[in-house]
Amino acid sequence: MKHSKLTLLIFAALILGVIFGHFCPDMAVKMRVLAVIFLRMVKMIIAPLLFATLVIGLAGHGDVKKLGKIGLKTIIYFEIVTTLALIIGLTMGNIFNPGRGFGTGVANPQLLKEAGLMAVTTPHTSVSEMIMNIFPTSIIQSMAEGNLLQIVVFAIFFAVAICAVGQKAKPVMDVLESVSQIMFKFTEYVMYFAPLGIFGAIAATVGSNGLSILKNYFKIIFSLYTALAVFVLLVLFIACKYARISLRNLLKVIQEPAFLAFTTASSEAAFPKAIDLMERFGVPQNIVSFVMPTGYTFNLDGSTLYLAMAVIFSSQICGIDLGLNQQILIMLALMLTSKGIAGVPRVSLVVLAGTLASFNIPLIGVAILLGIDQILDMGRTTVNLVGNCVATVVIARWENVFDYDKMNSYIKECDNEGGVWNIITPKTASETINVTEEETKG
Repeated sequence: MKHSKLTLLIFAALILGVIFGHFCPDMAVKMRVLAVIFLRMVKMIIAPLLFATLVIGLAGHGDVKKLGKIGLKTIIYFEIVTTLALIIGLTMGNIFNPGRGFGTGVANPQLLKEAGLMAVTTPHTSVSEMIMNIFPTSIIQSMAEGNLLQIVVFAIFFAVAICAVGQKAKPVMDVLESVSQIMFKFTEYVMYFAPLGIFGAIAATVGSNGLSILKNYFKIIFSLYTALAVFVLLVLFIACKYARISLRNLLKVIQEPAFLAFTTASSEAAFPKAIDLMERFGVPQNIVSFVMPTGYTFNLDGSTLYLAMAVIFSSQICGIDLGLNQQILIMLALMLTSKGIAGVPRVSLVVLAGTLASFNIPLIGVAILLGIDQILDMGRTTVNLVGNCVATVVIARWENVFDYDKMNSYIKECDNEGGVWNIITPKTASETINVTEEETKG
């Protein structure tokens, strides 16, 4: 209910911002300060949130010996799928060119620079310069500047050192766990100000450029949702084919948590229900309880795809043409930075702001995307949920412990209309016996 109320307030702020910007353009332009304040609040979350969550994620799940076979397979699958999501995001961004066509009055560069939301330096021109900039000379300076990549590199070394120290590092892990929980709550509080920030952003944008700018927003929304559809129908469809289940059946089973994720734009709101449904669907409890939580650190497909497109968009509106080498390096960077995303609304703006700052790209794009981020967040959060549900089935199939009989029974139980579901069975009777033997051994 809390997330639903915030969603309604955000949409109300979006509509009021358009109306106010159209009828009172002079006053609306001054409302940009609300967007800047909100973005500064988002920016102050970056360093502690990313550092704490990434270290916990890596130190808690990074020991392959501790994880065993299931953990290693899970990480391999996550990296393959998120890489494909990044490739699709960058490709669709270059095809649709969503950042071209925005007027120069969309954001006030001087105001953004004063607010600390615009990079002062020029973009990196060489791969060697970008790689060199990844390694920090001072973690304090990196955190002060919001350089996400440098924080990630420091966090990786820190997490590896924690794993090497072992039990003696437990007090540090306990502190970081507490910091992580505090920052999740901190982020939630900051997001309460989202309606005001979105109102200011959309009102100032419409006030500066008129209603004609809305067609550019529709172009961004269309580009992202098309890319998300391509990812689901291509990557997740192939993953379901490997697991020998119907993607349509899976989507019908998880439609309730998926709808909850879409309406609230929050993965955590749909998380408990999704776990329960995947266990009923035939995935063993031990796999669901490991893969789903790990997925919300390492496998946010929709958010990763969005970040790739958002970087392309942000560079295009600034007139920066990123070469192939630069885009590949950004893709590799996002493979790391996207792992620190928490399952709360609008946190992708945090990662986007830090990634752009790391590559010295002005943050004007973040200010523009803020106005429609709720609509974008609904789509990418839903894909995050679907991607993690598919991951549990794939890992269970990879381990030969997926219960096809249980799946078919649950599908029949859910089928109240008749003839809607496609019943998927193993190819041979011997395969069913093997699955049962593996479960019995387990």
